[in-house]
Amino acid sequence: MFATGLFILSNLLFSAAATVVILMPLGLALGLQSSHLIAFYLAANSVFFLPTYGTVLAAVSFDQTETTKIGKYLLNHSFMWPGIITVISSIAIALALGQLVGL
Repeated sequence: MFATGLFILSNLLFSAAATVVILMPLGLALGLQSSHLIAFYLAANSVFFLPTYGTVLAAVSFDQTETTKIGKYLLNHSFMWPGIITVISSIAIALALGQLVGL
């Protein structure tokens, strides 16, 4: 649930750093393990989710092949599913590495 909060707030603020400054102290106050907080940090990289960030719009407008596009609906664009899969995979890998290292 904490990772979901990081994901949503980062998307709304357009800043991973501002999200971490706001929510990581809350995670510490809730008593979350440091290895989990480090793994959940990756969820703060969600500026791709809504097609409103400058680099997403620039990539769509510069693509001359027209394979990168924003669909008919708000949550239907070329960056959404690859980004979600990458964030979920990286959090799972970070949690597994935390268990492996023993943090």
